[in-house]
Amino acid sequence: MSITIPTLPLPDHYEPQRAADARFNVSDANSLHKQAERWKHMHSLKPVGSDKIKVHLLVIDDQVDFSFPSGSLYVAGRSGTGAMDAQQNLVQFVYRHLNTISQITCTMDTHLPFQVFFTSAHLRADGSHPEAHTMITADEYRNGKFQPNPAMAKQLSADPVWLRRQFTHYCEQLEASGKYQLYLWPYHCLLGSNGHRLAGVVEEMRLFHSFTRGAENRPEIKGGNPLTEHYSIFAPEVTTCWDGRPIPGAQKNTHLIKTLLEADVVLMAGLASSHCVKGSIADFLGEIQRQDPKLAKKVYILRDCTAPVVVPGGPDFTDEADKALQNFQDAGMNVVKSTDPMESWPGIDQIFGSYTAVGHP
Repeated sequence: MSITIPTLPLPDHYEPQRAADARFNVSDANSLHKQAERWKHMHSLKPVGSDKIKVHLLVIDDQVDFSFPSGSLYVAGRSGTGAMDAQQNLVQFVYRHLNTISQITCTMDTHLPFQVFFTSAHLRADGSHPEAHTMITADEYRNGKFQPNPAMAKQLSADPVWLRRQFTHYCEQLEASGKYQLYLWPYHCLLGSNGHRLAGVVEEMRLFHSFTRGAENRPEIKGGNPLTEHYSIFAPEVTTCWDGRPIPGAQKNTHLIKTLLEADVVLMAGLASSHCVKGSIADFLGEIQRQDPKLAKKVYILRDCTAPVVVPGGPDFTDEADKALQNFQDAGMNVVKSTDPMESWPGIDQIFGSYTAVGHP
């Protein structure tokens, strides 16, 4: 059955060049609210509670440290402008589909200075800290090439010997999963820092949608546990200590999983396709396969609204990201472009059924 999903023009307040401006932020939410009220009345936008088809957009970690060259962990992609292009596409897609999208959840990577994936947590045998972008193996911890920083053990009220066993166990668990080795990242998204906030155009878009549609659009925080990485918004990478006890606070985000599973359409975008996006989608796919594999077909990954990590002179994770997207597609999810009409996406006509225009019988 042929359907029509109407789109809107880009709103007057939107300035495309801001997608490349790390300094831009929403300094006057009151003014944005007033503009949103005018836009709502001009285009007869209804509250999200009246949406007959619930479309939930999950935006992974579109934060300043990842989004711009001045950020500490810029997601450049091979083009060099990957993150900025991705958020430009994302913002334009949302503005054109304000009348279709019911809820936007932006995740926020949130870190403290001493965590297992930062150089502060580890010392070489000579007492110096390793450099960022170092990979550490379980064997290197077992043979004494690396040891935990006693200052971190003190912060955790843990014995340094216990923490060494824990870091060794942690590396073993990562390696056993087949997904990662322990990779030491540059300091990024530190709580309270400028790099932690959402990119300005993404925050502006999130608020504008909230004001025009009456949507909560509550952000989801991840990544603050000192003893485990948290690429995925849904679950940490490792959940147990070496002695069998659970890592305190390392648990699955069951509420968000349930919320997304209840939506009719789930859209996924954000940074980076090689790490946090890949990890989040993989975990969500795992939940789908445990409950009902057919639910995968309601997930749409906005390929042009994400980008992989490419470190200048260092690792290029593009191939890993592309392989993951293909795996997700093979499992029944849809990989689409935000610039293609929604009604042309695979299976959308079946989801919207007999509605000739979204929200109108």
